[in-house]
Amino acid sequence: MVDNRYATALVIGSVLSLLATVYLSVAVGTQHWYQYQSPPAGRDVANTSELRNPREDFLNGDFDEKTYSDMLFRLNGTLGLWWRCVQVPAPAHSHWFKEPDPKMVTECVSFTLPHQFVPKYKDPGNHNGQEDLLRTYLWRCQFLLPLVSLGLVFLGALTGLCACLCRSLTPTLGIGVLHLLAGMCTLATVCCFLAGMDLLHRANPPPDGVDGSLGWSLYLALISSPLHMMAAALLLWAARSHRQSYHRITAYRVA
Repeated sequence: MVDNRYATALVIGSVLSLLATVYLSVAVGTQHWYQYQSPPAGRDVANTSELRNPREDFLNGDFDEKTYSDMLFRLNGTLGLWWRCVQVPAPAHSHWFKEPDPKMVTECVSFTLPHQFVPKYKDPGNHNGQEDLLRTYLWRCQFLLPLVSLGLVFLGALTGLCACLCRSLTPTLGIGVLHLLAGMCTLATVCCFLAGMDLLHRANPPPDGVDGSLGWSLYLALISSPLHMMAAALLLWAARSHRQSYHRITAYRVA
């Protein structure tokens, strides 16, 4: 029979785990980890012949890091773990009339799995240059670690379901450890992303007048990390307290 305190801790821990998993899933699937604010003149640059081909390369997925970074700088771009987006003028309805202030639409292109493993270079865009191993592995960690985190939570949920069917609190300790590891993986994801962006801006600085800021997707991932750790703390407390209570009752009955 489970004490009310343990049951309450398990329920609260489960709710926190669910919230953290939803937040992390939304963060991984959206592109607002980092965003750039370009000067107003940058909105018209997409129509010039100078950037027409790179823009097409960006939207068609044929790119290198230098190309898509420059487009993000100039076209109010946003960057995520799996997406990169820019703001471009909407297609004109007439070839004879050009709107003075055209409506801007967001166009996004996803990073494919092979793109995630493309090496980074100390001189972005120079594929014959020296590989930047630090940025390469930071980039790979920032997309692998959240998947590991979600996998650990899924494994914990599966273990918890089996524990409920068996009416046992014994696996709760293991579930708590899995949630603790998931929270650490999520926190490491944010750290890898921030470190990678800082190194990118050192290798390829944004033009003057372009401001960069953290997006809400990154904050969602940052919030999910302590939520996972709080859920882990409750689960570990419930498992430890229940085990101590069980040992006391067993010792009393033996005596």
